[in-house]
Amino acid sequence: QVRLVEAGGGLVQAGGSLRLSCAASGRSFSSSAMGWFRQAPGKEREFVAAISWSGTSTYYAPFVTGRFTISRDKGKDTVYLEMNSLKPEDTAVYYCAAAPYVAYATPEIVEYDYWGQGTQVTVSS
Repeated sequence: QVRLVEAGGGLVQAGGSLRLSCAASGRSFSSSAMGWFRQAPGKEREFVAAISWSGTSTYYAPFVTGRFTISRDKGKDTVYLEMNSLKPEDTAVYYCAAAPYVAYATPEIVEYDYWGQGTQVTVSS
């Protein structure tokens, strides 16, 4: 069974930091682009960050540029999202996703075929 399992969410004060992780099991995504998306209550799921299969190319949504960093450990088949300077508007469920047929860092949600269960991030003011 193919799974993406996120961890690291929680409650943090505005200005704080969190580090999310996403571990793959059941198959390797080391040759796939990986991404992070988020969904706040009453809103559509939106792109946050993506990383290429090699880890050398990244792509960020404008609202997280300079605050969030995506990275990957190919040996562990794990992707990370380092989130700094968190704001209350960053509150959402964060999802990890894999795009098995894409090698570059893509923001297109339709290209992601595998999804994790999500981890809640809550930023208090």
